[in-house]
Amino acid sequence: MKKTICALVAALAVAAAFAQTPKRVDKADDLPRFSYPVQGELESIVRDGQRFNALAVSVRRDIEATLAGYEITDPATRRQLLGQLVQLDMLEGRYDDALRRAAQVQQLQEKPADKLLSGLTVRAVTAVAKRSGGRNSPAYTSEVGRLVAEELARHPYLVIRNDIQSAKGGMETFGEALALGRVRNVLQPVATQTGALSSDLVPNMISARYALEFVLPLKATLVETYSRYLAANKVDKPDIWAARDVALPAGRNYATVGVVIWDSGVDTQLFPGRVVTTGDKPAMIAFDLHNRPSPYALKALPADLQSKMPILQARSKGMSDLQSNIESAEATEVKALLSNLPPAQYKGTVEELRLVGSYSHGTHVAGIAMAGNPYARVANARIEFGHTLLPDPCPTPELHQRAAESFGAYVDFIRKSGARVVNMSWGGDLRSYEVEMEQCGIGKDTAERKTLARGYFDLHLKALTRAIASAPEVLFVTAAGNSGNDATFNDVYPSSIVLPNLVTVGAVDKAGDEASFTSYGPTVLLHANGYQVDSFVPGGRRIAFSGTSMASPQVANLAAKMLAVKPSLKPAEVISIIRSTAERTEDGRRTLIHPAKALAAAGYQP
Repeated sequence: MKKTICALVAALAVAAAFAQTPKRVDKADDLPRFSYPVQGELESIVRDGQRFNALAVSVRRDIEATLAGYEITDPATRRQLLGQLVQLDMLEGRYDDALRRAAQVQQLQEKPADKLLSGLTVRAVTAVAKRSGGRNSPAYTSEVGRLVAEELARHPYLVIRNDIQSAKGGMETFGEALALGRVRNVLQPVATQTGALSSDLVPNMISARYALEFVLPLKATLVETYSRYLAANKVDKPDIWAARDVALPAGRNYATVGVVIWDSGVDTQLFPGRVVTTGDKPAMIAFDLHNRPSPYALKALPADLQSKMPILQARSKGMSDLQSNIESAEATEVKALLSNLPPAQYKGTVEELRLVGSYSHGTHVAGIAMAGNPYARVANARIEFGHTLLPDPCPTPELHQRAAESFGAYVDFIRKSGARVVNMSWGGDLRSYEVEMEQCGIGKDTAERKTLARGYFDLHLKALTRAIASAPEVLFVTAAGNSGNDATFNDVYPSSIVLPNLVTVGAVDKAGDEASFTSYGPTVLLHANGYQVDSFVPGGRRIAFSGTSMASPQVANLAAKMLAVKPSLKPAEVISIIRSTAERTEDGRRTLIHPAKALAAAGYQP
C-alpha cells in the first residue's frame, strides 16, 4: 500500500509541475543560460555523427525545456530556438518533427517575405528524403531543386525578390571554410581555454554540421534554381523615394545646420566647404578601441593594409553586387575567393572584410546624411569598432569605465560644435557583453558572466542616456539594428532608449517593403530606405550598402533640411512633423517617412 501511495504522490507531483503556468519572459536577459562540456577538436565533433549526437542530446533537452517552461513574448527568440530544433531534427532524420517545427517557425514570422519563404528548403529536402528513403540517390539534388523552384513560382516575385537575391549571393560565396570558420577560429579557442561552450556559442556547432550535411551538397542546385528564377522575373521594384526626395536649392536664405556623424570616422575631404571647423581644421573627436583619445579622423591602418585598401573596397563592392544580383568583375572575384577559401586564410580574409566595412561605414553614412543639402555642415565624432573574430582588447572594468566616460565627452563635443543633428548608426546589446567575456575566458560560469555583463551594460546605458539627455537642443537619430528582432526585448542601446530628442529608425527597401534584417520594437518610430543605398566610402569611391545604418541617416538628412528651412524647430517638433507626415502601412509595421511632405510642413516652398 505504501508503494502505491508513494507512486500516486509522485505522479501527482509530476503532473502539477507540468501544469504550472510558464514563466513570462519580457526580456532576453531573463532566459536561462546553459553550458556544455566539450573536449578536443570541435571540428571533429561537428564531423563525427556519434560525438555530435552526444552534444545534441543535451542541447535539445535544454531548448525544449526553455520553450515549455517560459512564455517568451518575443517571436524572434521563439523562432530562433525552434529553428535550432529544426536543424537537430533534420540531422537526426526526424523529418516529420522538422516539418512540424518549421511550420511553427513560419507561423511566427512577421515580415511578408519571411512568411512565404520560411522553411522552403526544409520542405523540399524532407519531401524528397522521405519519398526516396535518403539523400544519397542521384536524383536527390535535382528533385530538391525542382520542388524549390515549384514553390518559388507560387509566390509574388516582388515580395520575395530581395531575399532570393541575397540567398543566391550567399550560396555563391559559401564553402567549407565559411561553414567551419567560426568553429575553428572562434569556438575552438574558447573550448580549449575553458573546456565548455555556452548556449550562446553552441548553436554555431549545430549550424556548421547542418551546413555540411544539408547546405553544401545542395549549393550548385540552389544557385542554379535561384539564378533561373531571377532571370525569368526581371522586374524591378518601384522606387517610392525618388518622388518623395527634396534637394534644397543653394543660394537661399536658409540656416546652416551642423550634422555630427558619430560613427567609425568620416573622410571630410569628400565634403569641401561643408565641414565644421575648429580654427582651420575639421572639427573632430575620436576614441580608439581602448577608449582613449585618438588624433585620427579614420582608423589608423598599418601600411600594408593602406596599400591593400583598393582591393578590399573592390571586395566590398563585390559583396554588394552579389546582394543585388549584379554580375561584375568584383562579384566574380569575391565568389571565387570565399567559396574556395583555404582554412588557413579564413581568419585573415574575414577580418580584412570586417575591417574595410568598419573603416568605410562612417563616411558612407555621412554621404547619405549630407546629400541634397548645401546648408549642412559635417563634423566627425569617431568611435572605433573592433574587426577581429575574437575580442581585442578583452573587456575590463577600466575599459568599460572609460567607455562610459567617453559618451559624455562625445556629447560635450557635439554641443560645442553647435550641431543640431547627430546620427548614430551603431549600438550595443546586453548579450554580446556575455559572449565577449566567454570568448576572453572571463567569469567562472554563465551566472557570473550574466552578472558582470549586466553591470557593464547598465553602466554604458545610463551614461549614454544621461549624455543624450544633457543636450535637449540636439536631435539624435539612431539605427534600429540589423538583428531582425525586438531591440527593447534584447536590451540594445541606443535604439531602446526613450528620450524626447532621440528617434530610432528601421529599414525598408526602395519600394517601402520591410528589410529582412531590420530590427523593430516600441521605440522604432520611423522607417526609411536602408537597402542597397549608394554613397561614398573613404577616398571617394561609391558603393551600395544595406542596413539600418543606411536608413538612420536618411532621417538625419531630412531633419537637417527641415532645420535649414526652419531653424526654430525643437527636436521633439522635428520628430512630430516627420511622424505626422509619414505614411503608415496597412500592416501597421512600417511608418515610411515622406521628406517632401515633412519639408512642406516645415515651411519649405520649391
